[in-house]
Amino acid sequence: MSGGGEGEEGRRRRLPRLRARLHELYYGHSRRSVHFRLGVIAVDLVLIAFFVAAPFLRQTPAFLAVDYFVAFVLAVDLVARALAWPDLKSWFRRPIVLVDLFVLATLLAPQWLFNLAFLRALRIWTLFHSDIFWRTVGRRYDDTRWEDAARAVSTLVTFVFVATGFVYTSFAGRHPGIEGYVDALYFTVATLTTTGFGDVTLPGTWGKVISIVIMISGITLFVRLAQTLIRPYKVRFACPVCGLLRHDPDAVHCKACGAVLNIPNEDG
Repeated sequence: MSGGGEGEEGRRRRLPRLRARLHELYYGHSRRSVHFRLGVIAVDLVLIAFFVAAPFLRQTPAFLAVDYFVAFVLAVDLVARALAWPDLKSWFRRPIVLVDLFVLATLLAPQWLFNLAFLRALRIWTLFHSDIFWRTVGRRYDDTRWEDAARAVSTLVTFVFVATGFVYTSFAGRHPGIEGYVDALYFTVATLTTTGFGDVTLPGTWGKVISIVIMISGITLFVRLAQTLIRPYKVRFACPVCGLLRHDPDAVHCKACGAVLNIPNEDG
């Protein structure tokens, strides 16, 4: 009984130590933590490359084995991130986490969720919108115009691959203009940019609705990207009184409430 009690007590002590160690690796500032996060980001990039190439690899004999291995890697990463987060309930409510969990579901059940596999491209969005990426690779550009531009580009690229996957899943092999993934990508880019060559079109009312959605979304995302690059840059600094988040870099007073600001800069 005593040995069993000590074993139970040991397990209870190991979990907090494990969570503390993972928290340091994912959110710490030491060299070991930075190297660990660089490794995690490298794995993320490999996973994204697999998701993008999946339509070309689906018919290969080893595809299913690779798919389940990717699911295992993603599951380990999600469990580690969950343990590193201070509060599990708040972690599960984060949009980025919900997207990653859905991507994991498509990997674990590729046969049943085949028609939704194109949503794995959302992993591009989650990577470039994650705190880990900007505190590690992009730490020099964190909270700058370049971060906003990179997020806007990642959203645009994600939309291109999601829309391409949807068109490919819905029309490939059933419509003469969409014979493969490249045809779906060509149609998406031509429609997104409103080029409108007309050599590849989608049939019926449903096809027209999809084309309209892609065109409107493309214009919106391009305008968003242009605004990010052209509009006057404002730093992110929450006003201690009214909470206004964006201010001019040299602002002394909040434009909304007039409160005195103390915005830090590169000089201190």
